[in-house]
Amino acid sequence: MNTPHLRIEVATIDSFILRLFDRIDEANMPWLMAAGTRLRQSFGEHLVDLVPSYTTLLLHYDLRHLAPRQARERIAEALRDLEPEHHASGRYHRIPTWYDPQVGPDLEPLAQRKGIPVAELIKRHSHREYQVFALGFTPGFAFMGLVEEALASPRLATPRKRIAPGSVGIAERQTAVYPVASPGGWNLLGRSPIRLFDLELEGYSLLKAGDRVRFEPVDHAEFVRLGGDDTPLETPQ
Repeated sequence: MNTPHLRIEVATIDSFILRLFDRIDEANMPWLMAAGTRLRQSFGEHLVDLVPSYTTLLLHYDLRHLAPRQARERIAEALRDLEPEHHASGRYHRIPTWYDPQVGPDLEPLAQRKGIPVAELIKRHSHREYQVFALGFTPGFAFMGLVEEALASPRLATPRKRIAPGSVGIAERQTAVYPVASPGGWNLLGRSPIRLFDLELEGYSLLKAGDRVRFEPVDHAEFVRLGGDDTPLETPQ
């Protein structure tokens, strides 16, 4: 069983990195979510921000009211005898996805490299439930995993200059949806019409650490009906 071992590292003058694990594992999240709950309760209004990631929590506190020593004491007390959350604390999302070479130029090449039909690759990617580990890179970009090991694929040697919003991709054993247009080097399988980053959303992001996600294959007509942009991605990198 993967159990936490707390190490407190200084990040800035008013923040700590709380390292609970050394390796990425889906089993980490119940511990990280439980730690987050306790820390929010302990720090209360003196907590500025708390950002979970794969193995850590970044805790930013109000230095005007707490000295670093006091913050360390609160952390140690809050996480004493920590137990994982045994219920799913995050939300569950189904992300409609049009898997097609027109918008997923790496779909066929990846299937060829793995020695499986395209339909099998789609089935294996979409039949798995993923956990949101962290947000970063661009606003609303959720790093999710773990992709089954047989489908894992390294990032492209040369990133594309522009990835369309909604593009669904794989990098190593992670999967993600590009929330906004940006450069990127993930292997693109398709595209979703769902808006992941929106100023009208709470926290501006549809997905949050601890959420669970499953990709739901849809055909072209349904993708367009849901508001998807089927403009082909330029294949030159």
